[in-house]
Amino acid sequence: MLVGTSACGGGSSDKAGGDDAKASGKPSASASPSPTKPAGPPMLLDTITPQTGTTVGVAMPISVVFTNPVAAKARATVEKHMKVSASQPVAGAWHWFGDKRADWRPKTYWPSGTKVKIDADINGVSNGNGRYGVHNYTHTFQIGDDVRADVSVTGHTMKVTRNSKTVRTLSINAGSAEYPTWNGTMAVIDKQEKVHMTSCSVGISCEKGSPNYYDLTLPWDIHLTQSGTYVHYSTGDPNPGSGSARGSHGCVHLSMSDAKWFYGQVKQGDPVTITGSPRAKAPADNGYADFNLGWDQWLAGSASGTETTATL
Repeated sequence: MLVGTSACGGGSSDKAGGDDAKASGKPSASASPSPTKPAGPPMLLDTITPQTGTTVGVAMPISVVFTNPVAAKARATVEKHMKVSASQPVAGAWHWFGDKRADWRPKTYWPSGTKVKIDADINGVSNGNGRYGVHNYTHTFQIGDDVRADVSVTGHTMKVTRNSKTVRTLSINAGSAEYPTWNGTMAVIDKQEKVHMTSCSVGISCEKGSPNYYDLTLPWDIHLTQSGTYVHYSTGDPNPGSGSARGSHGCVHLSMSDAKWFYGQVKQGDPVTITGSPRAKAPADNGYADFNLGWDQWLAGSASGTETTATL
């Protein structure tokens, strides 16, 4: 998962590393070492997400990050050695974001209750750049309830559903015209009870007298993008909704009670879909916004194409 200190920010960049908030970090991959004498320097995995034993949402990809670049000529072989199994057949594919990150996602959302396993059997496998795998890695996780949040920027609402049934519709405010919120579907990266957010960290303002300056620790934070988009409570917008129409710096604001309630409903991998913002969709690698790519676009970044999961 991608975690860290961050801040809401709206910047004009449509890149994952744009001038929104910076929020990045990684969990450790669990490894089952198989000691052998490598044919060259080791090819290692930096992270595999989700972590073993977790229960995640229906939009959660499997995300593998390598410590060193994987050459294009080696990616088909590497993909074939990263076997995805599931308790029910699911069609999906790998997609490369640059030369170090490969995500596997189903063509459509995972079915609730599916058990999933990834076996990264890369011992002895070349990355095409003179490095060879020296470990095998295995992660297992489960898909939980189908929890979704649909945010209407213009309607100032967020509808929360669980297993296709509407649970609640909440009042929200999203980004302002100057700092619009990303559109599109973003799987929850993580959540934290408190996050320190500053305007200076995202290049909005470092001057305390500026109307856009802030340095706040805010509660009930649901993390949506690596660049710093959150659903949370803001002291500067305590009663969001169409009546207040107070824009954020790119985050989605809830009231204190609604933010605490929503925090208790969602988990990593639950999709939050935002519509009605003047901004483009979040880049697919800005956190886990993989479903912002259509299936043809997804396959364009795959070396081996569509596959059906092995039986778990």
